[in-house]
Amino acid sequence: MFYFYAMPFVLADEGLNYEEIPALVVDGVSYPGFHITFNNGVGASSKDEYFLHYDPETFQMKWLGYTVTYFSGIPSNEISWIEYAHWNKVGEVLLPSAISWYSTENNNVKDRVNTVKFENAKLLKSAEPTTFFAKPSNAKVVD
Repeated sequence: MFYFYAMPFVLADEGLNYEEIPALVVDGVSYPGFHITFNNGVGASSKDEYFLHYDPETFQMKWLGYTVTYFSGIPSNEISWIEYAHWNKVGEVLLPSAISWYSTENNNVKDRVNTVKFENAKLLKSAEPTTFFAKPSNAKVVD
């Protein structure tokens, strides 16, 4: 989830191209946006595409559309949509407190299908020790 959690920062990397696109309209609200592509060879899937749409009043990212080529390497025309509805200030950085995936029909946003919440977020100036990332002794593999 970190990739989508930190998406505003991911989309600030070098080697990205931004093009203004028509607004996304959801429930009668119009969200201006940008189509984002990668230069060839940038990132793990440089043929992926992103469609970032923001709230015109707050300028915060509201919707993220994306296509996936990671598994096949073949560009897709099917857009998946994530809503960034709630933001929290973590230190001095604004980060999402929850993101929700939506079903689509003809690349249009339809119904919420899943929400992931981010709680107790913190930002550190130094890295955690490697033991912090070790698998807990009572962890179980879920099929």
